[in-house]
Amino acid sequence: MRLPLFALLSLALAGIGSAEAQTLKADYDISLAGIPLGTADLSSTFEGPKYKMQLGVKLTGIAKMLTGGKGAATASGNIAGAQPQPAAFAVTSRSSGDQRTVRMGLNAGTVAAVEIVPPIDEKPDRVPVKDADRKSIVDPISALLMPALVGGMTDSANCNRVIPVFDGAARFDIVLTYGETKQIDKPGYNGPVLVCNARYVAISGHRALRPSTKFMEDNKDMSVWLMPLEGTRLLVPVRIAVRTMVGMSVVEASNLSFGKDSNAPVQAGAIR
Repeated sequence: MRLPLFALLSLALAGIGSAEAQTLKADYDISLAGIPLGTADLSSTFEGPKYKMQLGVKLTGIAKMLTGGKGAATASGNIAGAQPQPAAFAVTSRSSGDQRTVRMGLNAGTVAAVEIVPPIDEKPDRVPVKDADRKSIVDPISALLMPALVGGMTDSANCNRVIPVFDGAARFDIVLTYGETKQIDKPGYNGPVLVCNARYVAISGHRALRPSTKFMEDNKDMSVWLMPLEGTRLLVPVRIAVRTMVGMSVVEASNLSFGKDSNAPVQAGAIR
């Protein structure tokens, strides 16, 4: 469903929040094929249309031994329209003993500069990233914030969207469609969530001949559960499930709080 730009702007800005900062804190459990891998913590601060996000990941057990055990990411920008408009993004990650840092500067969602250390290896099957692929995008952390598209926060139409993601090296779309509405009861939140089916569409920067690329493009076993934030026009994930080549990967919230008092539970009663 597409809405006129002025309608999207008015909907998104109508309830983003007061000038006084409010913070969403969420703790997530990470598992693969039913085996716990670690935890993640997300802190998102909102002040008017501005947002700042910090994500930390800590792995345990074998996953920690193989990857170094942790990673961190930050993002900031403004919420104005159908998606966030990031201004800065940075992530440091470990994989098989290697560490890579990506930093991106953006102007209203259009990439102005990217630094990747160490650089991504050139491969014959890597699809070139075009200039157009760096425009009107969101980074992977800002993509977790989804402004409502229609009046009712739990209206099924709020699932139906395309999220254009650029992580500094690869450009892809996440296509969401409505699946169902569930009631959940978690520490910090008791209420309805939208269950959206998800599809991955590779655009550029990916390895075209990799089996994992084809697997993800054909993957129909992905979903995200979206929770409405009280007093805002934002939906945020409480559960992300993705079928991988070695089993189902699940990131699920274990505790949630939102407000000027960051220990305050998310309220379902005030959802519009």
